[in-house]
Amino acid sequence: MPEMFFRDDAIVCGCDEAGRGCLAGPVVAAAVVLAPDYEHPLLNDSKQVRADRRALLNDHIREHALAYGIGVVNHQEIDKINILKASILAMHRAIDCLEVGVEHIIVDGNRFTPYQQISHSTFVKGDSRFLQIAAASILAKTFRDALMLDLHRQFPQYGWDVNKGYPTKAHRRAIAAFGPSDFHRMSFKLLKEEPPLLFEG
Repeated sequence: MPEMFFRDDAIVCGCDEAGRGCLAGPVVAAAVVLAPDYEHPLLNDSKQVRADRRALLNDHIREHALAYGIGVVNHQEIDKINILKASILAMHRAIDCLEVGVEHIIVDGNRFTPYQQISHSTFVKGDSRFLQIAAASILAKTFRDALMLDLHRQFPQYGWDVNKGYPTKAHRRAIAAFGPSDFHRMSFKLLKEEPPLLFEG
C-alpha cells in the first residue's frame, strides 16, 4: 500500500493510465491533486483493489481531491500515433482538466513527454509508492471500466464486461469467430498467429 505523499511544499499531481495493453477501446488517464493530509485505508494501486472497493475509492477521491481530471484517447487515435504516445497524450488531456495550477507532475512508469514548462518525475510502480499516483490509477481504471461496460452492451460477443478489452483467450477466440469490432485497435496483434493489421509506429 502506498504510504508516501510526494512533496508537501508544492502542488503536485499524480498521473496514471488504464487500458494500455488492451486490444479494444480507449486508453484513459487521470491526473489527481491531493491535500497533504489525504488518506484512505483502502487506497492502493488499482490492480490490487477489488472492483467494489475501487468504486468506493473513486467516489471518495472525487469528493476529497483538491482537483482531478480525466483524459481519453480513443482507439483510432491510438492506431494513428501508437499506444505509448496515446498514453502520454491521455495524461496531458487529464492535466488540461485540472482547475488548480500544478507545480510538479509525477507519473507511473518510465516515459513521459514534458507538459508545458512544468517539471516532472517518472516512477516505475509509482502507483504502489505514491498516494497521488495510486489515486490517479483508481480514477483512470474505474472510468475506463465503465466505458468498456457501455461498449459491451453494444458488442456483447467479446465479453468486455469481464475482460475490459484485455487480450484474454476468450477475447481472442471471439475476435477469431466474429472478426474485429469498430472499437478494436487495428495496430495491435488481435490474433496471436497474425500480424497487426496496421503498422504501429
